[in-house]
Formats: sequence, C-alpha cells, structure tokens
Amino acid sequence: MAENARINTYSYPYSEEGFWQGAKDCVPTLLGYWSIGFAAGVVEKTAGLTIAEIVLISLILYAGSGQFIASGMIAAANPVSAIIFTIFFINLRHLLMSAAISPYFRHLPLWKNVLTGSLLTDETFGVAMNHLSNRAAGSFKWMLGLNVTAYVNWLIGNVAGGFFGEWIPDPNAFRLDFALPAMFIGLLVLQITSRKKWMVDLAVAICSASSIVILSFFVSGSTGVITAAIVAATAGVFIEKWK
Repeated sequence: MAENARINTYSYPYSEEGFWQGAKDCVPTLLGYWSIGFAAGVVEKTAGLTIAEIVLISLILYAGSGQFIASGMIAAANPVSAIIFTIFFINLRHLLMSAAISPYFRHLPLWKNVLTGSLLTDETFGVAMNHLSNRAAGSFKWMLGLNVTAYVNWLIGNVAGGFFGEWIPDPNAFRLDFALPAMFIGLLVLQITSRKKWMVDLAVAICSASSIVILSFFVSGSTGVITAAIVAATAGVFIEKWK
C-alpha cells in the first residue's frame, strides 16, 4: 500500500512484475556470467586462493574486473590498502549506473533501493535499462529476481573455475574473455533498436569513442571510461533537448 501511494504521488504508470520474471529476463546473460566467472575462478585459484576464499570474494566483492585485479595484486603480494584503493577507483562506474537507474525506483523505500543498488552489475544494469526504457517505474520484485539470479550464477561460475581451473592453465585459449564483450554488444543492440532514436544514439556513441581516444593520452583507462561516460551522457541529454 505504501509503495502504491508513492507511485500515485509521482503519477507513474506501473505494473508489478514478479521475481521469476526478473530471473527469466536474466537468462540471456548467464553465459557471460558463467564464462567470465569461470575465468575469474581460474585466476583466483592460480593466485593461491582457496575455494572458501573464492566464495567469499565472489559474494563480497562481486565484480569481475575487481576480482581479476585483486587476484593479480594478491599474487604479487601487494598491501591490502593498495588493493582496496585500486578496486575502489576501478568500480566507480557503479555510481553512474546507480544514478542512471535510480529514477525508476524512487517510489521505493530506502532499504529496497540500497538492496537494488548493492547487487547491480554491468550486465543487470544493461538488462534493466533495456527493460525499463518504455516504463516510468520499475518493479522491485522483478529487479530482485534479475539481481539474485545474476549473483547466484556468478558465484557458480567462480566456484567451478576454482575447482576445475588446474586443468585449464590459459582460459583465454578458449576465448572466454570475449563472452562478456559479446553479451554487452547484444544488450546494446537490443536497447538501440527498442529506443528507435538512431541519431541520438549515434551521436552519443561517437562522442563516447572520441572522448576515450582523447582521454587515453592524459589519464588512466578506468578514469577515461568514467569521464567519457559522463561526457557522452551529458551530450545525449543536450541533443535530446535540442531536437
């Protein structure tokens, strides 16, 4: 009742989609979670982590790039403070993703927004933005189903990599590293075709690519990605308003 009152306050057209529908919508991304999670598990095992430690890093850190970097830094015996500092900056993009998706869930209480944001990943963000593109508000149950399915399958992939990684010394030989980019390409194509705003999307893509190229001469890769995302998003807002 409280949520419906909040929704009515914002005058949102709204339909409550269930947990299992969110889980079902996560299925197209699972190959990416399994393959990248498997590769992460192999790297973590090579770095000397036990299965229990792989489970913990998957559940607590829950970030592909962060776990790859953490494993390398652990293997190199870097101090804990350096590992935390590096991962913090690598994952700053989550602030942008949370800010982008938050308007769809502002009718929810704080604890539900915290739970949604804490389980948000690049993949679930892509699926959610594609799903919510023609909606004014999102369903908490649907988002929870999407996030929990991703969370569990990421853990499964990591643990499998930890168990079987000793027989796969080089996961890149099977091109497991390309599964994540391939999945994002598919999500991007779906989102562009559903929006049908070709000129805006093309302008934002050009702005983002050119920003990355220019920034690569001055800042690190992770900082360049975050800055380019901000520049491209800002350009997209202005272009849509001026059309």
